[in-house]
Amino acid sequence: MKAKILTLIVATASCLPSFAQEEWDLRKCIDYAIEHNLSIKQQEATRDQNAVELNSARWSRLPNLNGNVGQSYTYGRAIQAHNTYGNRNTQNTNFSLGTNVPLFTGLQIPNNIALCKLNLKAAIEDLNKAKEDIIIQVTSSYLQVLFDEELAKIAHSQVELSREQLKLKTAFFENGKASEAEVYDARSRVAQDEMSAVQADNNYRLALLDLSQLLELPTPDGFRIASPKVDDNFNSLSLPEDIYADAVLTKPGIKAAQYRLQGASKNIRIAQSNWYPQLSFGAGLGTSYYKIAGEENVSFNSQWHQNFNKYFQFSLSIPLFNRFETRNRVKMARIQRTALSWKLEESKKLLFKEIQQAYYNAVAAESKFKSSRTATESAEASFRLMSEKYANGKATATEYNEMRTNWMKATSDMVQAKYDYLFRSKILDFYKGIPLTLE
Repeated sequence: MKAKILTLIVATASCLPSFAQEEWDLRKCIDYAIEHNLSIKQQEATRDQNAVELNSARWSRLPNLNGNVGQSYTYGRAIQAHNTYGNRNTQNTNFSLGTNVPLFTGLQIPNNIALCKLNLKAAIEDLNKAKEDIIIQVTSSYLQVLFDEELAKIAHSQVELSREQLKLKTAFFENGKASEAEVYDARSRVAQDEMSAVQADNNYRLALLDLSQLLELPTPDGFRIASPKVDDNFNSLSLPEDIYADAVLTKPGIKAAQYRLQGASKNIRIAQSNWYPQLSFGAGLGTSYYKIAGEENVSFNSQWHQNFNKYFQFSLSIPLFNRFETRNRVKMARIQRTALSWKLEESKKLLFKEIQQAYYNAVAAESKFKSSRTATESAEASFRLMSEKYANGKATATEYNEMRTNWMKATSDMVQAKYDYLFRSKILDFYKGIPLTLE
């Protein structure tokens, strides 16, 4: 029985996802999200639908081929050969095969093919836009995990520092160099720091959970990310105008809007095609078998050959008046093109606005990081001096706690500013077409 349970456990473990075996870097997270994200899968389905529509439009030039078989029965009075009426029961069997080829449709078919091509290109760019959105979301969530991880490390280092101070105060109390109140105060500080460390660990786990859900992982258990070495010496930022000049030519959201605007012009041509005559060619062949009840009938084989017929025809349809339907379709298509042209301009304006916001946020984050780094260095130096004074009884617990709080806040602000600037600068690079990476 134990062997069966062990076998079941091993089999179950072998079915679990393999992401628990190694740390994930940003590239692996992005690739996994692109492959499994449900929004991207929906965009892929839309792209595939447009590809099928394009295939159907291309095949619309070919002739069709239809076979027909009909069987009819007639009962009751009917005119007979000697021009009198009488009761007669008949049955008729028809066989036919026909084809029809569109010769001229007012250029509707080539314009429809061109429209389907543009729709497919727009759908592909929509898919690329969805991938870009998930890449940015994953990067932001990834950096949030790194940020919370560093805060958790800082919180645990504070716990260790408080424990050392507690040991020191306990030793001083035993030697009569510190009061019992100071020991209780140091013990209280340890408890508070342990509580802060627990909260920091929880924030880290929640950030991991958010990232794992974004990646569509079944569970965050065992999921860990790699901590890259982030250089504090950041590169200079490009101006928004220069970034926009590159982005407006490459961003999928802009390209999709451009393709749809071009497609609107094709829609106008398709609507205008209904003003032109439509010419088609048809051909076919058929035969029939006729049987009258109560009379001697020619055999099926003989009638098959005797009644065999062939035909071909040209059909020309000339539109004269359709209650202004074509005119209104053309007007609607032109209105749609105007609306799409404004939508394209709106997309460009929104892109430039996003780049400007990212640039000024990055500038502010860079300035904040430089200031917070100086403040952290000063706060750390002040805390070290205060620690020595507090250990030697030359400073009160209130002064010590206040200085340590200032140091922790400065350190947290510096870490936050570092990752904020890193994210903003990477977004600017992403607008320029540079892949997101933390290496």
